[in-house]
Amino acid sequence: MGFPVKIPIGKWIDLMVIWLTDNFTAAFDLISKVVGFILLKIDFFFNWIPWPIFICAIVVIAWLISGRKVAIFSAISLFLLGCLGLWAEGMSTLALVTTAVFISVIFGLPAGIFAAKNERFNAFLRPLLDGMQTIPSFVYLIPAIMFFGIGNVPGTMATVIFSLPPMVRLTTLGIQQVDAEVVEAGHAFGSTPWQLLVKIQLPLALPSIMAGVNQTVMMALSMVVVAAMIGAGGLGYKILYSIQRVDLAVGIEAGLGILFIAMVLDRILQGITKREQKAILRQ
Repeated sequence: MGFPVKIPIGKWIDLMVIWLTDNFTAAFDLISKVVGFILLKIDFFFNWIPWPIFICAIVVIAWLISGRKVAIFSAISLFLLGCLGLWAEGMSTLALVTTAVFISVIFGLPAGIFAAKNERFNAFLRPLLDGMQTIPSFVYLIPAIMFFGIGNVPGTMATVIFSLPPMVRLTTLGIQQVDAEVVEAGHAFGSTPWQLLVKIQLPLALPSIMAGVNQTVMMALSMVVVAAMIGAGGLGYKILYSIQRVDLAVGIEAGLGILFIAMVLDRILQGITKREQKAILRQ
């Protein structure tokens, strides 16, 4: 027995997307140009730097932030990425992830702060974030193609939508978990809302915010294969190629390349989080 009523949500959303495409073409073109410019410059920069200098730079950063073991691990991982013949693809993937994470932080941090300050906005935002995290990532490709066409830009935008929720959630959680007595002390000393946010709440919430950045990076990396289906390059394209040709060797090598990049970024970001937590405990 069928249901007496059918709600055509899919058609409504389809009509809305078509309306947005027809009426805001100039806005989407501008977004495409800006995102494409950022992505192109980062990709060019990463591929322009000679690999020994790039590895040395990452090793120094890892050593300063996370210690000797992470620095050695980063050097070995990046060297193995090059030995697999995937250096250029790895740098393109890193550029896509960097661009997506940069955009996610730019929009996710203010959204998370506002959600922590405004319960109504938080209640409105929570189901949207649930949907963004729950809906299969392949679904994001359809509006991305309709708005931005084929290539790296729609792949980046789909990655942003998929990886944005942890940034918003953990920023909100971090600010909400700041000790109320510390906030009251700030009020007692005459701090303005801006001073309270910048000098008290954000510094104390920084470990949670950095955990959000870490999760955003990991989710962006998990999206690179899906983004390759609409023309994004890098290691995701290699994996897609291996699936199409049933080439296990290429798939394993590209998968290991993504794993190396993910582990290096994860260890460095974890090091930043641990340092901030230790700094807060010392205070």
